[in-house]
Amino acid sequence: MWKEEDDKLKRTFVFKDFKSAFAFMIKVAAVADEMDHHPWWSNAYNKVNIELTTHDVANKVTEKDKNLANKIDMIFQS
Repeated sequence: MWKEEDDKLKRTFVFKDFKSAFAFMIKVAAVADEMDHHPWWSNAYNKVNIELTTHDVANKVTEKDKNLANKIDMIFQS
């Protein structure tokens, strides 16, 4: 589940291996680029950590972040 802290939406996704984690990141990258709303993220083996915040609004969580989080959840569930 996403948690809101430090004016960011945060979530860690865990996969069976690095290849699966990276495939997820590629799908998220396409959606984020389409929305012109890019996450801060990191990847270590089978984990992807994502933080969302809206830079144009003083680094606060906005509907833009929540919409991207929902789309990321849909990618994860597929």
